[in-house]
Amino acid sequence: MELFQYPYMQRALIGALVIGLAAPALGIYLVQRRLALIGDGVGHVALTGVGAGLLLNRSPVLVAVVVATLGAVAVELVRARGRTSGDLALALLFYGGIAGGVTLVGLSDATSANLNAYLFGSLTTISPQDLTTILVLGAALLVTMLALRPALFAVCHDEEYARVAGLPVRALNMLLAVGTAVTVTIAMRAVGVLLISALMVVPVATAQQVTRGFRGTMTVAMALGLFAAGSGVWVAANADTAPGASVVLLAIALFLVVAVAGAGWRAVRRRRTKAGPPVAEPPEVVLR
Repeated sequence: MELFQYPYMQRALIGALVIGLAAPALGIYLVQRRLALIGDGVGHVALTGVGAGLLLNRSPVLVAVVVATLGAVAVELVRARGRTSGDLALALLFYGGIAGGVTLVGLSDATSANLNAYLFGSLTTISPQDLTTILVLGAALLVTMLALRPALFAVCHDEEYARVAGLPVRALNMLLAVGTAVTVTIAMRAVGVLLISALMVVPVATAQQVTRGFRGTMTVAMALGLFAAGSGVWVAANADTAPGASVVLLAIALFLVVAVAGAGWRAVRRRRTKAGPPVAEPPEVVLR
């Protein structure tokens, strides 16, 4: 715990906790829409923004926010108009984003260490300005996801019903696309663009095994994300491992523990059901 006396470790812990709380709050909507992998695609586009920022000598995070938002909105427009499948749109986002990012980073004066900090995260290098960006955008994202939960759930569950009910389906879908871009970009320095999708999806998948109902799943997923983020930073500080990877591995470990425990509990219940209630023996009849 002595390491957390240093300001850079305090910033790392605060940033990880904010992201661990906000990422599942958005991820539950993506899982509901079966777009769990969109975070990876947007992350690759965000890498293009990082390269552009490094090349233009501008803030990589802020440029990545703009570029990732444009990419996420483009995917949503393609999906909504039905000109191509969602999988194909994500594939184009994957390949175009990573190719553009690598090309722009190569043209800039950035080193491989700079690139790795965005690919895999570098919590200990979060500056006060980065932390401010994470806090402001993370808080805005969290408030939006919670405040608009009924409307967003309706759109994710059944777009036709939401449209008939008078909800602004197009605007809400765009909001989710922008929220995905914001989540990816604020998590770049903490978890990395290659790992942030896991933090958006894995806590939700874990919560779905032990809860019923959307609200309960969302609450448990956010709690699990918070726990994985805080514990991951602690493990990384003591074991000298990569913080982003430690956070994701802990989230996956939680999923495996819950999955195994749930499977064992269901097996016990099935055996009890097959056995049925105990049959009472008839009373003995004594003949005189």
